[in-house]
Amino acid sequence: MKKYRVGVIGFAHMHVRSLVADFHNLGEKIEWIACSDLEPLIPSKSDKLSTRDHNLKSVMERTGMTKVYNDYTKLLDESNLDIAIVCCENAFHGQVVSDILSRGINVVVEKPMATTMRDALLMVDAAKRSGAALAVNWPSTWFPAIRLAHKLTSEGAIGKIFKFIYRNNDSQGPFSHGESLTEEEMASQWWYHSKVGGGAFWDYCCYGSCLASWFIGSPVRSAFGIRANFNSPFGSAEDNGAITAKFDDAIALIEGSWTTVNPGVPHGPVIFGLEGTLVTDGNEVRLYDKRRTSTPTKVYKADPLPEDRNNIAKEFMSHLEKGTPLHPTLDIETNLNAMMILDAGYRSSISGKMEQSAGHHYTIYDL
Repeated sequence: MKKYRVGVIGFAHMHVRSLVADFHNLGEKIEWIACSDLEPLIPSKSDKLSTRDHNLKSVMERTGMTKVYNDYTKLLDESNLDIAIVCCENAFHGQVVSDILSRGINVVVEKPMATTMRDALLMVDAAKRSGAALAVNWPSTWFPAIRLAHKLTSEGAIGKIFKFIYRNNDSQGPFSHGESLTEEEMASQWWYHSKVGGGAFWDYCCYGSCLASWFIGSPVRSAFGIRANFNSPFGSAEDNGAITAKFDDAIALIEGSWTTVNPGVPHGPVIFGLEGTLVTDGNEVRLYDKRRTSTPTKVYKADPLPEDRNNIAKEFMSHLEKGTPLHPTLDIETNLNAMMILDAGYRSSISGKMEQSAGHHYTIYDL
């Protein structure tokens, strides 16, 4: 049995704990080698749950890793890794992931892919040149009902899609599910600062961008974006964001919020077709294809995902060992399409105008 030498780079994102847990559960197939965090531009004033210090300590305790590099490039040069798990600040994905891929090391990076099209294309170029595998992990990939909704639309359950809507789960921000942080402590967390890719736009609008790209199945043409800070005066980043994205034959409405109290309204996706509407809610999908009625025509219950590919670690290993294609939401093409939405939406939030997508860059690569 081949053992995979795995390292972890970046502990800014709390999802590093779940990613590491999935790979750790593969047992003897995984050999944990070393880890490294990036020097934060904004030093943290807290080591509470989900902060970078807590994430690092938690990962080291789980894996038994003891070697921590101050410089991730030195880790890469000395450790002969097969796989790197990357959870640094969003704005650093482009440089870090490109450095890793250029050495022929396979990468799993937590969403979003990057914070600019330029960085995303650097990552793709490094993967193409080295032949190393790149997967962008999305927690939404592992929701069975979302996959069921896509299957139903692909089978023509609602006819041609003309509108897609998605908003993130009801959220009070990145630290609302664990220990409470003071405003001073939150002000020292990268999440609340734009220059490192913090904010609800990159944290949550990215989900709808990826899913819209997958469901609609074509590159975006233009987007209008809005960002606003309603309840985070201690940070420079927005706590709410929204994108209206225009495709050739459809539109997508995408929202991301850190100030939403649970109202009991499904967050979706909700997919509108010329012959009906699908509403994804928890583990079910409701079909509405009758006029003037609020009663669904049919309610579908989602089956569990296949046991051998029901998380990122199993999916990535299947890709490496068997050559099975990554789930579309994890692969390069869908994520570049998602990045075109995010890139245009973010530029629009600055300019105040509808911005065209950067789709012409696709001609550089044989995707």
